[in-house]
Order: sequence, then structure tokens, then C-alpha cells
Amino acid sequence: MRAKIILLAILTAISRIATARADDAGQQILRDGFDGKDFSPSGHLYYRENAEQKAGTYEFQSAVTRNGGGALKLSIKPNCAPGKEDCSERAEIWEKTKYRVPYNQGVWYGFAVKFADPIPTGDHRYLIAQWKREIGPTAKGDFSPFLALRLNNGKLFATVETNYVAPPKGATDGTARSCGAGETPVWYRPDTNQMRALVATDSTWGKDDGGEFTSCTDAMTVTDRGNKLPTPNSGWIDFAIYTKPGPDGTGRIEIFANDKWIVTVKGHIGHADKGLGKNQYFKFGPYRDADSTEWTLYYDDFRRSPHCKDVLGAAALCPKE
Repeated sequence: MRAKIILLAILTAISRIATARADDAGQQILRDGFDGKDFSPSGHLYYRENAEQKAGTYEFQSAVTRNGGGALKLSIKPNCAPGKEDCSERAEIWEKTKYRVPYNQGVWYGFAVKFADPIPTGDHRYLIAQWKREIGPTAKGDFSPFLALRLNNGKLFATVETNYVAPPKGATDGTARSCGAGETPVWYRPDTNQMRALVATDSTWGKDDGGEFTSCTDAMTVTDRGNKLPTPNSGWIDFAIYTKPGPDGTGRIEIFANDKWIVTVKGHIGHADKGLGKNQYFKFGPYRDADSTEWTLYYDDFRRSPHCKDVLGAAALCPKE
């Protein structure tokens, strides 16, 4: 009888652990190939309806695809009044709140993107994907994404944001110089208690690009893995990205594109201001400051998992923990 009681207790404990893991959003595997007429129940994605998104449209279509029978078309048209400041135009897809990953937990994301013609080539603010921390009602300030994939002058690049950390000894904010070993190009923004680092660029990036990244920081290190980001006109770009924020210096990001390892970023990543939420979240789609033209992107093969092999596809390519 005692043996049966012990066995029952063990089985109950295992069941509770399994249930807890199932309820843990960060342990769930999400996928959406956008092959149907609506978002897949297994992807837990949605198109957010708000004022900024009025500039955008989304369409499940089959004319331009990467895998399967469909892909998601996201477009934005001019919506802001000419000359209006602090007005943006978006067509972004969000993770549902219930399925967001805890901020202190690492997770892998994957998605494919294709730039439709014409590709914007202006000196302007364009984003195609971003990772942020939830902002609570008592938080003060506007917090940039801790990781973003951006476009400027028709060139693709990635940035990582964190709280302001004073420049290395002997350097000052705005000091234009070449960064040394263990240092990363950065745009210091002490007025907002933030700083933005340049961590990856495409092969067309030149010395005249990224004019705001005039300083260097040793609070974040970037390991170049020998590959550049693909150029926007190269066709479908399949990203596999690991995000683990760590404003205290324990953060880590891995960026892969088209099965090539681009960079590893370690150090101060993300924000730790009062009033911020407990989760990180991902959203993708065209996002820009007010503009005068239409801009379209196609997305396919969204996936998310705590395990690299589920996103990157080949375990042999995955970084060793």
C-alpha cells in the first residue's frame, strides 16, 4: 500500500511539472507558415489594431512565397499629415500577450522576409523587426527595442539597445574614433538613459553610413562570425535569432541569416528601468517615420522555440551553450 502511495505521489508530481511547463509560454514552440486565410492557432500571432496601424494592411496571399502555399504581405501607405512630428506608420504583427517569453529567459526566433520593389533608399527610419520589453503603466519614458533589424539608405543593419553606461576611461560622449578590441560602436543617449549599439551590417555598408554611432562602448562586445547580413535586394532572407536580455551585463544575442552565423553580442542588453514589465516580446512588419510612398514586405516561416534546432533547422549549426 505504501509503495502505491509513493508511486501515486511521484506520478502526481510529474503531472504537475508537465502542466507547469505547458503553461510556461517560454517553453512552447510556435509556428506559422501563413499558408491559410488567417493566422495559425499554433503561431499565436495577430495584427494589432491601433491608430499607427491604420497606415498598414495585411494579406494572406500565394503569389510570393518561400515555402508552402502562402506568405504574409504587409504594406504601409502614407498616413501622417505632412510635416507632423512623432507620427509613425506601421503594419506590424505581434505575439499574443499570453504567449510572451519572460524577460530573463533566452529564446530562439525565426522568420523569413523578402523586400518588395521598390526598396526604400532614403536616409530615413525604417524597421522590419524588433524585440522589446513590456512597458508598465508607471514606467517613465519611451523605450527603444533592445534588438532591431533596420534599413537606412537601402542598407540592412542591426542595433542593440541598453541603459546608458558611461564611456570607457579616457573617452567622452560623441568622441569620433575607431573602436578597439572589446569595444562596440555606439550612439550615447544619456538624456533618455539609453544607448544604441551598431552590431551588424550588410556588405554594402560604408564609412559614410551610421553617422550617429560616433562613440565606443565596452559594456557590450560583438564577436564577428565572418559573415555580413544579406542585402535587401538578395531575395528571401531567413533569420534565426536568439535573444536573452541582460541589462546587468549578462545578456546575449545570436544572429544567423540564411544559415550563416553573423554575430554574437554579449553584455549589457535591454532595459531595467522602474515600471517595466516582466516579459519580452517580438513584432515584425514595416515600421517607419512618416513618409510619402508605399512600402511592402513579405514574411514567411515564423517559428519560436527555446531550442535552437527547432528554429535554425540543423543542430550542427547551433552555437554551443
